[in-house]
Amino acid sequence: MHKRRFRFFFYSNEHAPIHVHVKSGDGEAVFVVEGEVVLRESVGMKTSIGDSQTT
Repeated sequence: MHKRRFRFFFYSNEHAPIHVHVKSGDGEAVFVVEGEVVLRESVGMKTSIGDSQTT
């Protein structure tokens, strides 16, 4: 699935907990989906305009 400049995907054979990968030209992030969506890691993605985060 693509939304603007982001690509959202998951791998059906990956480990728990359920999580979604998000890629853009800036980097990649992983969000855990367990009741609420929580950012697990982010490499090179901007968290807001003019800001970037690496965890």
